[in-house]
Amino acid sequence: MFGKLNAVEIEAVIQQQPVGRIGCHADDLTYFVPISYAYDGTYIYARSFEGMKINMMRKNPSVCFQTDNTNDLSNWQSVILWGVFEELEGAERTQALRKLTERTLPIVSSETMHLTPQWPFMPEDINNIKGIVFRIRVTEKTGRFEKIKDRNFFAT
Repeated sequence: MFGKLNAVEIEAVIQQQPVGRIGCHADDLTYFVPISYAYDGTYIYARSFEGMKINMMRKNPSVCFQTDNTNDLSNWQSVILWGVFEELEGAERTQALRKLTERTLPIVSSETMHLTPQWPFMPEDINNIKGIVFRIRVTEKTGRFEKIKDRNFFAT
């Protein structure tokens, strides 16, 4: 069965996933790349370093974001968000870093999810965390799912 996720289901998928994909477009080039993120119901927060996605989002702040919950190829949920890139500085950057440090990460996680080399320990001053901190102000959300009711597997 295929269907649309309702607003509560969309929020649950976004809240539960540690990784999503950000899509940006500038200079006739579209670029999609995975990021680790935090979500507060209004914004997607992330940290990155100078590079293609940051340059593209600075040129064109309209972005797309996708995340999913895949149990298997016949039981999945996928959410797509549209929004606006906002680079953060000062108090807003500090607040975003707090959200990123407070998120729940899997026990086994990649180095790119860790905000410091000392992870899971944070520096005394959170503002010493390097990188560009940004958020996506979410303007629209949609979600789809597929779910199999009966699971009969036969080996031959």
